[in-house]
Amino acid sequence: MSSETPPIKVDVWSDVACPWCYIGKRKFEAGSGLFAGGGEGRGVEIEYHSFELSPDTPVDFQGGEAEFLATHKGIPEAQAQQLLDRVTGIAASVGLDYDYDRLQHTNTVLAHEAIHFAKSQGRQLDFMERLFKAYFIDGRHVGKVDDLADLGAEIGLDRAELKSALEEHTHLADVREDQQAAVEYGIQGVPFFVIDGKYGVSGAQEAQTFAQVLEQVWGERSAAPEEVSA
Repeated sequence: MSSETPPIKVDVWSDVACPWCYIGKRKFEAGSGLFAGGGEGRGVEIEYHSFELSPDTPVDFQGGEAEFLATHKGIPEAQAQQLLDRVTGIAASVGLDYDYDRLQHTNTVLAHEAIHFAKSQGRQLDFMERLFKAYFIDGRHVGKVDDLADLGAEIGLDRAELKSALEEHTHLADVREDQQAAVEYGIQGVPFFVIDGKYGVSGAQEAQTFAQVLEQVWGERSAAPEEVSA
């Protein structure tokens, strides 16, 4: 296949407050690395899209993560803590040190607006990584204008421009457009990966699974010209 073949486009619906989304990010990165290691000028282009798991969450949630999860899922708090312990262990297996004792649960709509601002500056992937780490590892708040502006500045975004965009909700329509697209795709949970616009992969699958799907798409691209000429 020509080295000029465009990269495989991967659209990812995700929420900053979704523990499986950060885990899925790491597993997809590992899978795309396996795929790219096959040579032939293989490339993957990733674009993130907004999905709010709990849009009714207050900006300043009073309580711990186990309490929130228990209320949200209608389960005993002890069971919720067991779920958090399990996900913490899985996160550790991909090199992520989740700290639920420090985590500040919050509404994520402003974070999604900030992600779209970063996208307009060509820094979406960098900012996604920073926000995930801020939320799950660093215990930073990701639901307020000033906090998000600070985090953006840490990766080189213009703090004043980001703050203004958040205060004016410049990118709220972009967030809603992503959410509507999720409805049209039938996406009900995240992470959700749409690969090459035709294959959907739900959840934080293993790296090998992602690599196999990418390999399949690449193989179909290779076969397409032969099918046309036959």
